[in-house]
Amino acid sequence: MSVTADPRAKTTTAPLWVAMYHSVGDCSDDPYRITVSPDRLDAQLGWLRRRGLRGVGMAELLAARARGEGRNLVGLTFDDGYVDFVGTALPLLRAHGFGATVFVLPGRLGGENAWDPLGPRKPLLDEEGIRAAAATEGIEVGSHGLTHVDLTKADEETLRAETAGSRAVLAELTGAPVQGFCYPYGTLDRRAADAVRDAGYAYACAIDPGPLNGPYALPRVHIGEEDTALRLLLKRKLHRLRRRPVEGV
Repeated sequence: MSVTADPRAKTTTAPLWVAMYHSVGDCSDDPYRITVSPDRLDAQLGWLRRRGLRGVGMAELLAARARGEGRNLVGLTFDDGYVDFVGTALPLLRAHGFGATVFVLPGRLGGENAWDPLGPRKPLLDEEGIRAAAATEGIEVGSHGLTHVDLTKADEETLRAETAGSRAVLAELTGAPVQGFCYPYGTLDRRAADAVRDAGYAYACAIDPGPLNGPYALPRVHIGEEDTALRLLLKRKLHRLRRRPVEGV
């Protein structure tokens, strides 16, 4: 089962390699394993660079794939739009010459990750922080929905608000079109994917999209604090074995 793709797009047999990050900071209280320390992120980015790989945002990665290029590119994504993306992750990305996509929540500007019942509470980017990220070369700002709800359980009104509504708010905030969407919790179904496509996004990231395939069901690999060079190597090899190529990408 595939999600509608542009039939003019070129394809390649190599699976997309997209890393999924969240917060960068103190890992001492991290029940959901969403945080990597600055030192670990620095080491992981260095590992990519030493292997001749370059981290980029999703729009850049997909544009290269459409040209039949980009085999040395790795998509770097940061979910939720935590304040530490600008304060901690961004300087490390720039030091390595890498780009990334940060998926933010324009319905929770300056708020916190209230959807994580076990905590800890982490501050989210406000308008100024999102504009600062969007103004940085190589950084793409995408939508993570308005408020971080599971789209597979949303009613029609909520689904429209979380997809089309968040895109409109974010475009007004950044002054630029918003190409990318990221499904909260990584969960999606055909209804959610269709809503994202109909809202005008060019692509959408998941975690494991199951039977869905295509630019609105892009798989990613979770990267955490325990991912040393050896674990990254194993994850990359397993990803190549387990994932089929994305149709139309």
